[in-house]
Amino acid sequence: MKTPAAEAPASEDVIDLLIKQHAQIRDLFLAVAMSGGLERRKAFDRLVRLLAVHETAEEQIVHPLARRTLFGGEGIVEDRLTEEGMAKAILAELENMDTDDPRFLGVLNQLRGDVLTHARAEERYEFVGLRAQFSETERRGLCAALRAAEAVAPIHPHPGIESAAKNLLAGPAMALADRVRDLIRDAMKRPKSGG
Repeated sequence: MKTPAAEAPASEDVIDLLIKQHAQIRDLFLAVAMSGGLERRKAFDRLVRLLAVHETAEEQIVHPLARRTLFGGEGIVEDRLTEEGMAKAILAELENMDTDDPRFLGVLNQLRGDVLTHARAEERYEFVGLRAQFSETERRGLCAALRAAEAVAPIHPHPGIESAAKNLLAGPAMALADRVRDLIRDAMKRPKSGG
């Protein structure tokens, strides 16, 4: 399955791509909340994957740039990483819950509020500054780097892995483990053929 960034045109601006992904995340939260049964599970699985991949790529590409180039970047990034860590913990909790569990929508709504607040903070405190700091050509190059990071990113949340260094060291192995886990899970769900 392609990541959303893998489908982006090569000439796309990294900030525009991230803002589009924030909109996709908002839409997926709504799709999960408004559906039920298997459709809710499928929408939630798409949400989990997008959030995991999106946050990992931001942690590897966007936050280090913001930390180095923006006035007050250290504090801005630390706040975003704290938010991401808390969101990953809630997302992991939800992932272990049945989507029809009576508690699911309440926890999902809490996560939705946290994630959307986090996205607004990124857009306001990081993205505006990065757009001003980097030329259009540089932002297109950064989009290619973001796509590369997303291609090898874990597809499930891993609370505690919120830094670029930790993502670079552990991310590819976690991404492989995530994909193998999903393949095994999907194989176990398949009905046995009669014979």
